[in-house]
Amino acid sequence: MIGMMYLVLTALLALQVNSAILLKFKFLDDSLLGVNDKTSTANANTVKGIAATVQKNQNQARDLAVLKQSEEVRQQTAKMVTYLRDVRDKLVTSTENTKGKNEYKNMSAEDKVAITMLGGNRNGAAYPMKDELNKYSEYIKQYVPMAAPLALDAKEDPMVIDPEQKNKNFAELNFENTPLVAALAVLSQKETEVLKLEADALSALGAKVGAQTIVFDKVGAFASAESNTVAAGTKYKAELFLTASASTLRPSMTMNGSPIQVGPDGRGKVEFTAQPGGFDAAGNAKKQWVGTVRFKQNGRDTTFKVPVAYTVTKPVMQIQSASVQALYFKCGNKLNVQVPALGAQYKPSFSASGAQAIPGSKTGDITLVPNAKQVTLNVSSNGNAIGSQTFEVRPIPKPDIKCIVGGREANEKQGTPITAVRNMSLKAIPDAGFQTFLPEDARYRVTQYEITLVRGKRPAMPARTINGPDANLNDVVNSAREGDRLYIEVKEVRRLNFQNQQEEVKVSKQFNIPLV
Repeated sequence: MIGMMYLVLTALLALQVNSAILLKFKFLDDSLLGVNDKTSTANANTVKGIAATVQKNQNQARDLAVLKQSEEVRQQTAKMVTYLRDVRDKLVTSTENTKGKNEYKNMSAEDKVAITMLGGNRNGAAYPMKDELNKYSEYIKQYVPMAAPLALDAKEDPMVIDPEQKNKNFAELNFENTPLVAALAVLSQKETEVLKLEADALSALGAKVGAQTIVFDKVGAFASAESNTVAAGTKYKAELFLTASASTLRPSMTMNGSPIQVGPDGRGKVEFTAQPGGFDAAGNAKKQWVGTVRFKQNGRDTTFKVPVAYTVTKPVMQIQSASVQALYFKCGNKLNVQVPALGAQYKPSFSASGAQAIPGSKTGDITLVPNAKQVTLNVSSNGNAIGSQTFEVRPIPKPDIKCIVGGREANEKQGTPITAVRNMSLKAIPDAGFQTFLPEDARYRVTQYEITLVRGKRPAMPARTINGPDANLNDVVNSAREGDRLYIEVKEVRRLNFQNQQEEVKVSKQFNIPLV
């Protein structure tokens, strides 16, 4: 609140002053004075509370020393507040206004404010006031080590960002070219800071005798749902309630006996990996963790224990593949395995029996190369087992070999013209379903075959061995007669797999083509 009011003061001082703005300064000053009176009363009650606790604790010497320190803090604060009020009265009377009244004939009077607070040769009231404020904050440091000086020059004040203001000292920054009501608001704001430091010091002292009052100053709303995922047509159930916390408390927390991190908002961060096991027929496992919250209340440790039930659901794997029911032997069967329940936490790793497992570049991608009749794929995520899937393995279907002559398939029944066999090619055609599922594994090539020109029952020419699918048969065409036959026997067929590796395929195929 103090920081916000300081920013308001700074912003208003930067504006061109008119009557409306002067009124705002006056309203701000009145508001600060009201807050200060309430804070002073609260601080006095804190000292009374410390005294009551000391008495309740049988007036132990250590507690009595703390009480004496708290009373001294009150005395030093009262002196500082009286000092600021005296400066305030001096400022009011020097501007021809009545002391003790908050009605002002002239709310501006910038010249008289400057004379009173700055003086002619740095002999105005603001200069010794700076020293008094900082002496007070230095005194409070013994109880509030983080207490900062209350009066800063512009170059030391992080809230002053205007380069034109950076060279001003404390007095000039707060009271140069400043209307009366703005100067009074500055004094009220400094008084607010003094009382805030006093409250912090008394709170620290009160904690030493167990007199710290827990003030639940953070109130909010919270909703707890039975589940954040609801199927259409089912009921969504939740509880809505108020929560309250105390910003002054620094509780310690554990989860199943192990300490957990507590954030600046006082909330513990509970995070762990749900372990599988104990699933029922529906795939659910009932589990529980126990949290504890410990803090000091009236000088004693207070601990709350909270058992929290939760349900672990068995993750469901979704496997996508061109052919997921069975895999092809020694082929690159590409699968995609997803576990939607894990969301972004899904970090899969795979192992397999009966196959080589090759991870893909994308999350969930895996290629299985079977080397047995059955394959079991095991899936884990972040080291936790998710599940397994078993696949049957089917053999690779043999390709069909076709003889192409003259741009069309050779006719073994009706015969083929002699001139048509000048250019011959043997094509290995893969099974249509296999090629659809695994096109990168369905690449076949006839690599060797033997051709014999037969006349009657005897060869008319020596057998020729052709390496590769294509053959030039000019010599056969020149030697052939109507009624001869071409006998073709396939010797070798090779398959190129998904890794561009070749393997021989056992294929038995012969052609007996009449020539006409």
